[in-house]
Amino acid sequence: MALLPIIHAPDARLKIKCSDVESVDQHLRDFMDDMLETMYAAPGVGLSAPQVGVTRRVIVCDVSREDEDPRPLKLINPEVIEASEELIVAEEGCLSFPEHFAEVKRPNHVLLRYLDEFGEQKQIDANGLLSTCLQHEIDHLEGILFVDYLSPLKRNIILRKMKKLKKQKVAA
Repeated sequence: MALLPIIHAPDARLKIKCSDVESVDQHLRDFMDDMLETMYAAPGVGLSAPQVGVTRRVIVCDVSREDEDPRPLKLINPEVIEASEELIVAEEGCLSFPEHFAEVKRPNHVLLRYLDEFGEQKQIDANGLLSTCLQHEIDHLEGILFVDYLSPLKRNIILRKMKKLKKQKVAA
C-alpha cells in the first residue's frame, strides 16, 4: 500500500465531475486500499478519488472513533436514492482544505446505492456523521466542495487563505 498525495484547494481538478467506474478489478481494490491508508494517515474520516487526482466515482470513509475498531467503507459509483427532509447542521472539514472548518446543512438521513469492492450492488442506510461524511464525499464526485455551501464572503475568505498557503509552500 502507498500514501497518495492529496490535492489542496484551490485546484481546478477538485471541480471536475467524475466518471463512473466501468469495471471492478484488483487494481481498483488496491487503489481503494491506498485511499484508506492515505485517509487514516492524514488523518480524516473520508476521502474521494478526485482528492488524489483520479476522476472516477470512488470514495472511502471510516467514521469510527479512536476507541472503536475501524469500520472502513469502500464505495464505487455511489448515488443517493433517498434523502430525509430533516436537515442537520454539522461542522465539516476537508482534507483538501487543511485546518478549515465550517457549518454545513445537509439531510440527516440518506439511503445510498453503490458497488462494493467486489462489484456487488449494495445499499447503505446512513444517519448523522456517516450520512454527512458520505454526502460530503459524493459531492466531491460531482465537483462540489463543502465551501460551495457557504456564503460568498466565507467561501472567499477560506479560498484566499488556501491560495496564500500554496504560495508560501512554493516559496519555501
